[in-house]
Amino acid sequence: MNKTLYTKVIVMMSLVLILGFALAEPNGVTTITEESSSSGPTAGTAANHSAIAGNVTEITIYGDSITQSWQGYFGNVSGAIRLADASGNPMYNWSLASPQGEVFASTASSITWSSIECFNWTADGAALETSLNIDNSEDGINETFSKVIGHESFSVGTTTFAEDDCMGARIFDNTGAGVDQNFEEVLLSDTTNTVFASLLEQDTLGFNSKSHDFEMLVLEDGHDGNAVTTPYFFYIELE
Repeated sequence: MNKTLYTKVIVMMSLVLILGFALAEPNGVTTITEESSSSGPTAGTAANHSAIAGNVTEITIYGDSITQSWQGYFGNVSGAIRLADASGNPMYNWSLASPQGEVFASTASSITWSSIECFNWTADGAALETSLNIDNSEDGINETFSKVIGHESFSVGTTTFAEDDCMGARIFDNTGAGVDQNFEEVLLSDTTNTVFASLLEQDTLGFNSKSHDFEMLVLEDGHDGNAVTTPYFFYIELE
């Protein structure tokens, strides 16, 4: 079982404002609908070269391998900002056709949003890579996320992150490369749990030349035939 699948996810959510008190932090998404799931080709016709007895031949070889360290998600976001009471009874809705904000993913079912900060690579990076069997791997965490890549400024609840504060990654768009301010992803933490944050785009052509609101990578250990799946919990913050 290959767990490094690009999965199209349409996230439907509501950001609830409790009457008299605004929830200034991300909410768990209401529904996740898997539309499709696929992985890159792992087999094909092998190239060949004709050997001749007595010859010594220099050759250059190129080939691909499927990552065993990452899962990809992409898709669209719809929802509303609501004014509601503690029972969820809406007093008013502001429907959002092309919302702005962030989509978050974590293996934790509960995040302490008041403690959210940039992921501390110096303090926590080595331990996280060891837990996922990607020490010194070419597709490791700091080979994927970097402060050199950076990100635009954004806020999570009451915490504001300035431009290039955290380790960031630019997931490929339709040009086949990460372009500035297209599909930016940021590595965060609540000091206990790693949180992946995808900054929402508005109908931007993605890696497959189709329109998406977000693309993101999350860590997943598929090494040495490991087929145990990892649940990821998704959160949303709309602006």
